[in-house]
Amino acid sequence: MMEQRITLVTLGVRDLARSTAFFERLGWRRSVKGAPGVAFFQCGGIAISLYPVEALAADAGVPPGVPGSGSFALAHNTRTRGEVDAVLAEARSAGAEIVKPAADAFWGGYSGYFRDLDGYLWEVAWNPGFPLDESGAVSLPG
Repeated sequence: MMEQRITLVTLGVRDLARSTAFFERLGWRRSVKGAPGVAFFQCGGIAISLYPVEALAADAGVPPGVPGSGSFALAHNTRTRGEVDAVLAEARSAGAEIVKPAADAFWGGYSGYFRDLDGYLWEVAWNPGFPLDESGAVSLPG
């Protein structure tokens, strides 16, 4: 039986150095710096890796896909409502496209979206029903 967890999300990127610099500009710290051809970032209990899109597709034996089509989004939850605007401004400053400015959400929180340099959608959200622990891990209600 497969355990219920995700350990690593790999994003196929067009320009590894440029995409790595984008996330570093957002304040992310790179891990496993000695791994050639890939960039790893520890994100709480999971990791994000950036890998050249052609190499990722070849590794999986599939044609390269089109990121940002709206069928997939990553999320960054914040501790406060005000942090949503700050993170979106920081992303814009680093070169991201704001595709949906932050606004009150129908589910009771506050959120907006940006598209990163490779087209991946990122939701930035404050959700009062999903508190974050000290390490930033989300705690879903039962």
